[in-house]
Amino acid sequence: MPTWLWVDALVRRAQVAGASCFVVQKGDRERGDVMVKVADLSGGARVYVPRTSMDGERIFSDVRLQGVGETEAEADDYVRRARGRDLDLWVLEVEDKQARHFLTEDIETPDE
Repeated sequence: MPTWLWVDALVRRAQVAGASCFVVQKGDRERGDVMVKVADLSGGARVYVPRTSMDGERIFSDVRLQGVGETEAEADDYVRRARGRDLDLWVLEVEDKQARHFLTEDIETPDE
């Protein structure tokens, strides 16, 4: 599936659920990776990045696994560094009081 279509679907899922989702950076339309930042509107945030599971499936990993904290400032700093490394990267920002990410893929979190 081309990246632009996947991005459009995630933005739509968020909007239908009453959240806001913005494309902060557009990457390669067909094959760019997507980073999703979720802001809870009270100063907290999480960032989800794609990776391939041991089974070869696309999953998303919560960057808290890499030692990134849960404040919006820490999340923004992580996103800024990633944007500098990868010009083909799509960056989405979800704003949702319930901190929902709207990803349909499996999520790897520090709690696992």
